[in-house]
Amino acid sequence: MRHLLSLTGLLVCLAGSATQAQSLPASPNDDPSYRKEFVYGVNFNTRGGLIGGASVRSTRVLNESWSRFWSVEMVEVKHRKERRLTSYNGSSFVPDKSNYFFVLRPSIGAQRVIFRKAAESGVQVNALASAGPSIGLLMPYYIYYDYAPRSPGQPPGSEDIRTEQYDPAIHTREENVRDRAPLFTGAGEVKPQIGAHMRAALSFEYGRYRDAVAGIETGVLLEVYGKAPVILRSLNVPDSQINNRFYPSVYLTIYLGSRS
Repeated sequence: MRHLLSLTGLLVCLAGSATQAQSLPASPNDDPSYRKEFVYGVNFNTRGGLIGGASVRSTRVLNESWSRFWSVEMVEVKHRKERRLTSYNGSSFVPDKSNYFFVLRPSIGAQRVIFRKAAESGVQVNALASAGPSIGLLMPYYIYYDYAPRSPGQPPGSEDIRTEQYDPAIHTREENVRDRAPLFTGAGEVKPQIGAHMRAALSFEYGRYRDAVAGIETGVLLEVYGKAPVILRSLNVPDSQINNRFYPSVYLTIYLGSRS
C-alpha cells in the first residue's frame, strides 16, 4: 500500500506540473468535438494482488464541463493478512484462506473537466465521482491436502491426497498442504455477497484530443457489505473477528479508449 500511495502522489505531482504548463481551465468556448467516450483499463489497488482487476467505462458529454458515465469493474479483493507459503514440493498456497473474493462493481457517476488540454497535446485533468452496488462472489479456496501420516519436515512414504476447501478444524498441519487447487475448482459453489461502494478520483488524459484517449485514473474507493465476507478462517477464532465488512482502498487504473 505504501508503494502505491507513493506512486499515486508522484503521478499527481507530475500531472499537475504538466497541466500548469500546457493546459487551460475549461471555459464555455471550449466545446468538445466529441460526444461519446469508451475506455477500458487495468486496475491496481491496495486490496488486490499484482493486478487488481479490469474495468470499462462509457461516457456521454453533456456540455463543455460536465459528462455522465456508467462503468463496470471486476476485481479480486484480498485480505490484508494474506501471506503466501511454499510447500515442501515447491508449490505455493495461502494458509488460512477459505475463499476467493471477487467483486463486480457496476456504477454511475459524473465527471467534470478541471483543465482542458489543447486539441493535439497536453494533459486534461478531470474530477470523477460515482457510486453503485457491489456484487461480491465468494468462491471456495481448494487445496490438495495429504492425510498420510509423516514426521514433521519429512516427505511421506505414501500419499493420501484429497482436494478440499480449506477448513481450519480439519487442515491443521500446514506441512501437509501439497498445493492450491486450480482457480475455478469451486466455481459451482459460489455464494453472493451484496454491498455498496462509492469513489472519488482524478483522471489525467493524454493523446489526441478528438480521436484516441489514454490516461491514468487515481482515487479512493469506499466499500461496505451487509455482513463480513469470509476470506480467511482460523481455528477457535470467530470469522467476524478476522474478516471485515468495510473495505476502503486506494487505486490506480491505466486506461485506453476512443471518442466519437
